[in-house]
Amino acid sequence: MLAQEIIRLKRDRATLNAAHIDAFVQGLVDASWSEGQAASMAMAIYLNGMTAAETVALTRAMTRSGDQLDWAGANLDGPILDKHSTGGVGDKVSLALAPIVAACGGYVPMISGRGLGHTGGTLDKLDSIPGYDSSPSTAQLHRAVRDAGCAIVGQTARLAPADRRLYAVRDVTATVESVPLITASILSKKLAAGLQGLVMDVKTGNGAFAVERSEADALARSLASVARGAGLPTQVWITDMNQVLGHACGNALEVAEAIALLRDGRGEPRLLEITRMLGAEMLLLGRLATNLDEALAKVDAAVSSGRALERWARMVSALGGPADLAERPERHLPAAPVQRAVLAARGGWVSHVQTRDIGLLLIELGGGRRQASDSVDPRVGFSGIASIGQRVEAGDVLACIHAAHAADAEMAQQKMAEWIRVADTPASASPVLLERLEA
Repeated sequence: MLAQEIIRLKRDRATLNAAHIDAFVQGLVDASWSEGQAASMAMAIYLNGMTAAETVALTRAMTRSGDQLDWAGANLDGPILDKHSTGGVGDKVSLALAPIVAACGGYVPMISGRGLGHTGGTLDKLDSIPGYDSSPSTAQLHRAVRDAGCAIVGQTARLAPADRRLYAVRDVTATVESVPLITASILSKKLAAGLQGLVMDVKTGNGAFAVERSEADALARSLASVARGAGLPTQVWITDMNQVLGHACGNALEVAEAIALLRDGRGEPRLLEITRMLGAEMLLLGRLATNLDEALAKVDAAVSSGRALERWARMVSALGGPADLAERPERHLPAAPVQRAVLAARGGWVSHVQTRDIGLLLIELGGGRRQASDSVDPRVGFSGIASIGQRVEAGDVLACIHAAHAADAEMAQQKMAEWIRVADTPASASPVLLERLEA
């Protein structure tokens, strides 16, 4: 079956059958489809969409494209659970959530991705930890999950390899924001991971792929429907991404912020709220709690007791990172040589944050990729980012730039001063938890 004929069908808005989709997925795996053909197919799907049946077929084909994890022989005494976010600027929830759920009795083999478009990737954050192996063998992954209760890693070479290649193509061809491609990408990895429950965080707002709420609703319904069709119990939340999540954006800076949350249970209120809720939902899916109040109490206890931080330390150590990272993050996480403050030009209230632009600016500083082959500078980013509704006086710090070069820092200062707007009247942010959508 010729690749160009399958591309032509989708270009002309035809509905592909399972054989067409299987051929496309096989071509991604065995490289019989060129980069140009893979990119053309991604663009055709982006422009013309897919039916529900096509999306299910794509998800299943990508799941079957490689190995599927089997936990039956691991003798684990708890449920296999996971969470996934559709991507946001400053979203480091996964870093704290996996050890929290592990401390509550769940097992979390979290298969994560790298930066996509303007959003940061969990693996890029973890790669800022010296020695951390985000691409372990299947045997190493099993050992880490058994010993620490959680492991946040990337796809192994044989886990949904079709998605691995298509993910890289989408990142550099402006085809990220596609409901069927996002659905298939997320769920193929999750199904291949052998999960018993999944919590989905679908983000909407000016820093999300789904800028409009209607887009987020469509994606949430797609994820719920395809997951249900595959037999995977799933809970979906729609959450706000109209400002940076947390006070930091940038790989090493976000790791430090996640560690601080685990260490003292405090942090930026929106980050804390969403972490608590998604953790509670995972416990409910895994039947580790009988109601929401009990689940939230267990999440809080896991943090306040230090058990979640201890699980984090065990995970990092099991995957090759420094054993004392939780106690001494400043010793191990790389720091940028140039730091500059962005100061408020006037007093008032923070009223708007151009979140997507901040994500793209991080890429300009070197904290993300312009092309799939680019390396990432883990040091760069932004800290102390002001929140919508925050009262500031003239001269107060709106954010701190962390850059590799003085010229980069000055450029970022000017842009951030425009993108964090201050108004004369009080402003209020949207709730971070917008809607719970049951599958």
